[in-house]
Amino acid sequence: MPDIDIDFADRTHALQHFKHVAANINDNSTFKKHNTGVYCTSIPYNPLTGISTIDYKQAEERGYFKIDFLNVNVYDKVTDRKHLLELMNKEPIWDLLQQDEFVDLLFHLNGHGAILRSCCPTSVEQLAAVLAMIRPAKRYLIGKDWTTIMTEVWTKPENDEYYFKKAHAIAYAHVIIVQMNLICEELANLAD
Repeated sequence: MPDIDIDFADRTHALQHFKHVAANINDNSTFKKHNTGVYCTSIPYNPLTGISTIDYKQAEERGYFKIDFLNVNVYDKVTDRKHLLELMNKEPIWDLLQQDEFVDLLFHLNGHGAILRSCCPTSVEQLAAVLAMIRPAKRYLIGKDWTTIMTEVWTKPENDEYYFKKAHAIAYAHVIIVQMNLICEELANLAD
């Protein structure tokens, strides 16, 4: 079953446009609303809570399709589609990833300055690989050369350790580039 995540500056605003049912998560035999998952198709649900009556993992096994609507506050400062595309397509200042103070401002990378200094990514693909190496299943790649990293980083682990799929990592790498360029844009505006 595919895993679809959609990022929004404000997920509640986006969800107003879709008939949906919140996913259910079993947390140590306590059933609660999934933080981000929703079903936009018919699924059994509690009409009082609006939450699915089937745990999201069991729902997937039964063929129900969950979509994660995520809040990503990086987009709060993006003014429109044109601005977003400009931020995505502008080459970031990669050397900023060598500065802990800067890295600690970044989505998914804060606290991982040592890994970034070790790897020195200079492309979207390499930044995505770093995001994957932060996860437990691929930590063994930290400190390896880029050829080894890129050969192994996207292979599915044989055990159940948490890992990032390539599509997620590439998408988040683009978000980080947007954020890097937004920070630089804000600093440039302050200097003017």
